[in-house]
Amino acid sequence: MKSLLFDQTNLESEAPQRFSLQNPQMLRAVLGPDLLAVKGAMVAYQGDIRFDHEGAGSVGKIFKRMVTNEDVPLMRASGEGEVFFASEAGYVFLIDLTGDGLSVNGTNLLAFDAALEWDINRVKGAGMLTSGFFNTTITGNGSVALCAVGRPVVLDCSAQPTYVDTQATVAWSSNLEPKIVSSLNLRSMLWGGSGEAFQYAFHGPGFVVVQPYEWKPQPAEPTTRQSN
Repeated sequence: MKSLLFDQTNLESEAPQRFSLQNPQMLRAVLGPDLLAVKGAMVAYQGDIRFDHEGAGSVGKIFKRMVTNEDVPLMRASGEGEVFFASEAGYVFLIDLTGDGLSVNGTNLLAFDAALEWDINRVKGAGMLTSGFFNTTITGNGSVALCAVGRPVVLDCSAQPTYVDTQATVAWSSNLEPKIVSSLNLRSMLWGGSGEAFQYAFHGPGFVVVQPYEWKPQPAEPTTRQSN
């Protein structure tokens, strides 16, 4: 059988690294130690692998999941073998944390070492009109895989104030403390607004990653009481 499909670039990578790129839009992870991944991101695996729901791990995280839209549905992958992850053919990027941290938009998170610490944190807002903005902060020593829609740009925030659309922000240095700012003014609101209501404002030593795509805000699901 002959086809360009079987070109060497499409064959499975044999890289021994824990995390590696099978191609620009697919992550290959070699298991041994467990890893955490966003539910639904697994596209294939080889070997003896088990996938389990990953709970919040603490009352504080459970509460944050209940009151925010930053509910990152995680699963734990354990066993021996290789797992392949992807998300809507987005571009995958690996970041190695060495005791530092990264704040990530949950929609752009793909997978990370289970030994890393994670939490949900609120961004300083501009009042009730913002409805609250929350991101997932990951810290420690290990690797994180992010997925961006299109080719992102990394902006240096140290030289001058940097403003980014909240729906286009992928991640930023966890040492930065962005604020929510509004470009709305009364005259603009009367004429229907500009379509660019809120932005993250960054300024300080660090970076912010921006993708050329704006996520559509997800409507909050109504909570239902379950009887025991």
